[in-house]
Amino acid sequence: MDTKHVPNVISRRSFLRRTAPIIGAGALTSTIRDLRLVNAAMAQAPISDYKALVCIFLAGGNDASNLIIPTIPSEYSNYASIRTPVLAIPNQDGGPATALALNPTNSDGHTYGIHPACPELQSLFNSGKLATVFNIGTLVYPMTKSQYISNSVPKPPQLFSHSDQTTQWQTSIPDQPPTTGWGGRCADLLDSLNPRSGPGSSQAALSLAVSLTGANTFEIGGVFQQYAVDANGGVASLSALGPAATARDAALKAVLGIDKVQANMLVSNYALALDHSIAAGAALSTALSNSQMTSYWSTISNWSATGVNNQTVTPNGGSTTTSALMPQLRMIAKIIEAGYRNASEDYGLGMKRQIFFCTIGGFDTHGNQTTAAGGSPNSANVIVGSHANILAELSQCMNKFQNAMAAIGTHYGDDDFQKRVTCFTTSDFGRTLPCNGLGSDHGWGGHHLVMGGAVLGGKTYGVWPTLAVGGPDDTSTGRWIPTMAVDQYSATLAKWFGLDSNGISTVFPNLKRFSSPDIGFMG
Repeated sequence: MDTKHVPNVISRRSFLRRTAPIIGAGALTSTIRDLRLVNAAMAQAPISDYKALVCIFLAGGNDASNLIIPTIPSEYSNYASIRTPVLAIPNQDGGPATALALNPTNSDGHTYGIHPACPELQSLFNSGKLATVFNIGTLVYPMTKSQYISNSVPKPPQLFSHSDQTTQWQTSIPDQPPTTGWGGRCADLLDSLNPRSGPGSSQAALSLAVSLTGANTFEIGGVFQQYAVDANGGVASLSALGPAATARDAALKAVLGIDKVQANMLVSNYALALDHSIAAGAALSTALSNSQMTSYWSTISNWSATGVNNQTVTPNGGSTTTSALMPQLRMIAKIIEAGYRNASEDYGLGMKRQIFFCTIGGFDTHGNQTTAAGGSPNSANVIVGSHANILAELSQCMNKFQNAMAAIGTHYGDDDFQKRVTCFTTSDFGRTLPCNGLGSDHGWGGHHLVMGGAVLGGKTYGVWPTLAVGGPDDTSTGRWIPTMAVDQYSATLAKWFGLDSNGISTVFPNLKRFSSPDIGFMG
């Protein structure tokens, strides 16, 4: 897997060293700066149900033109001509090596297929559990091609840059300094809904925002911070590692007990943050070890306590690869089950809201995107290669995760459980429609996927771009100008998650600039 554009994965200890001083030094100023968040949180209506958001970040910039393929002959002809035989996925004709037909229940005058490496995503879409949202990207204001050319409307800064566009996707405020992510701001407003870690405690047992891939911008809040775990659930407490470790654990807690009451705010806040992190790790470890079911993942992926089959296979003659995404989603499923479980009766966490972030890399496909690149292009080798491999991984992992949610609901007799968890994709940007000879280059707008029982699936949302270089949706080089802002996409998810209108306007200050604050893909 290409990890060039995957956010750095850091150890929990390193994560604490980096973030705890920031938490301490910025505690007072953050509270003052984000008092508006506290006021908005107080206005939130009471919430008693459980919901989780799972962000799957496609690191490097996904080539959405090879994820969703137009199948109307006239549109496909334009698509194939511009993409060239190096990239153009064969049109849907019922054969195994062609775009797999999507059968939307709505009609927008187009027909579509999905990459042949994604039969699971095809099935999820056609069964109503998956929706596609077209041509989303970072925007400061709605923008037409003439406005783009004339510079009459502000553009997002540093377009086509990996790091800048990733940050703007995750903050949803491209025209402001990147201090917090929209997931973190949601956590600021909703964290008080989750149970506290003990009598009189102001801290939740586990942070509302959990990352499976180290620190990220998306989950940084003004008040509350993300909690990073690995695919094994984090680091065991020292007391579980033997007598010597137990002594060190006791010594550390004694030092923290002294430091927490120091007059120096840096010292006391650092100690409080570290103490709570240790407590959160212990609470999570207990909840995971007391899972009330052992088969919700094993029924679909050969999972056991001692070994995991993380292999994914690309259809139509592609590679068998070891997935980095699968163990992340498996741990998210386990934490969701632990979070949903009752705290007082079932050794769970009793959470009401959780936000997760995970990553799959390898999408920066400038070269060798297909095995047709640099060789003799044909319909057999254009459907395999690096992009097909990671799309197959994404498809199989998302399908297994959705099946795990169904298994958890069945175990607990909760027919609505699948409606409680929503997965969605994000990425740096889309990619150019024209082929560069070996792959595709950095673009702007792209298509994304939303999955879950509450998704009004089996439908397409947004506006399909005109597939023409120099056309009305193109900057001039085959980069689509987005017709849907990240703000609209994200706000639709946040509204389902439980934010009221006051919270939505607080988390997404630019949303009022766009005509449709709710795209409508969530029930």
